[in-house]
Amino acid sequence: MNATITAVPGVTAGHATDAEHHTGCTVLRFDGGARGGLFVPGSAPGSREWSVFDPSHVAGEIDALVLAGGSAFGLAAADGVMAALAREDIGFDTGMGKVPIVPAAILFDLHTATRRPTAVDGAVAAEACSEDPLEEGRVGAASGALIGVATGSPRPGGLGSSAVQVGEHVVGAVAAVNAAGQVGTVAVDLDAGLPQSAGSWRGQTTLVAVATDAPLDRGRCRVLARMAAAGMARVLRPAFTPFDGDVVFAFSTGSGPSVDNVALARLGDAAAEAVSRAILRGAGER
Repeated sequence: MNATITAVPGVTAGHATDAEHHTGCTVLRFDGGARGGLFVPGSAPGSREWSVFDPSHVAGEIDALVLAGGSAFGLAAADGVMAALAREDIGFDTGMGKVPIVPAAILFDLHTATRRPTAVDGAVAAEACSEDPLEEGRVGAASGALIGVATGSPRPGGLGSSAVQVGEHVVGAVAAVNAAGQVGTVAVDLDAGLPQSAGSWRGQTTLVAVATDAPLDRGRCRVLARMAAAGMARVLRPAFTPFDGDVVFAFSTGSGPSVDNVALARLGDAAAEAVSRAILRGAGER
């Protein structure tokens, strides 16, 4: 059974992994288009094209999402994804050519990586996207991720994914886990995992994306993203600090009228659970 985000109809995913240089990127594709929402609980995100998540933006659907290492340098990977999609004639039709809508977010792997993701990596990941279960571990955007840098005893981070069934719909999540503190369900030591000074804070940011085939408009996608963030707070300690770039994206590939608020609440609760599972899997806890 496919228990990763590619279990969601309309979602494919792939990685570009440079194991030698400890960096890479992960791409989610929505070749039929997806409505999207965004919630940013962290204070130091690195971003590209996030204005497309505003419900007033003229581009109503998103073609792909890029998660990358490399800090702000890694945003260049989106150029390669745009080029790959343009070759397939995918994108927002301007009347004078199609422009692929490809937002991106990055995490900090400069403590480990010896190069930065480029447009070539983005193209490789876009072309590797498939419906197969998404590879997990030290791959893609989490190739250079670390966990627990602020504790003084860092260990490898990683990328995890999960999917849960909610009635007739599926909610999936992917998480690139690069947390400075602890990952787990219970804080044993309330001081462990917390930095003692700003100078000890390195390697922060967990990037999360959730997707569902339930039909949601852009406003409800934003609610889904916000509810999904609860899954981060359950298993990351600390989460949403002044130093990190934690972000949650949410996408709907479903067609038809948006679900009502009761159904949305159920989807949001399932999304939080999927996020928690994805983070634990990325951290090697499950």
